[in-house]
Amino acid sequence: MKQASYELFKNGNLTEIAQVLATELKSRNESPFWSDKIVPFSQAILSILIPLRDNKMLFDPEGSAESELTPELFFRWNDFVSLKTLAFTIQKSNEAGILVRTKLSPSTCQEYKHIDLQLLGAYLGRYTVNLENESLDFPISNYNLHQGVSNVIKSLL
Repeated sequence: MKQASYELFKNGNLTEIAQVLATELKSRNESPFWSDKIVPFSQAILSILIPLRDNKMLFDPEGSAESELTPELFFRWNDFVSLKTLAFTIQKSNEAGILVRTKLSPSTCQEYKHIDLQLLGAYLGRYTVNLENESLDFPISNYNLHQGVSNVIKSLL
């Protein structure tokens, strides 16, 4: 993993990180098929992780506290099931006004601020993820597609 990737995830904003990914895609002549998926997928994840990072409330897919946004943490959220879980966790947190479903300290969870789910919701909706009922599954083909997206992102960073 490039050291620049760590700094980018530690301090960069959504636009900066997405631009680096887009530039890397172009420089490697990746198929337009991947180009159309990687940047929106990354933006959807980062639209949640960056506000959590900035408010010192990052957590991993198991709900454990994380001190920094790293490429590895980003990759852990690349799993489509984890991403769906993240969407519902943030939705429930927005409704409750506190961060829920994590192992962060209660005092930290009380400091939660509403996070806009528009990008993530739009992205998941495009791939037939039911945003009303968390227990409903999505087509396995979408899961497999996003494993491929995740692999291409790993190769870029």
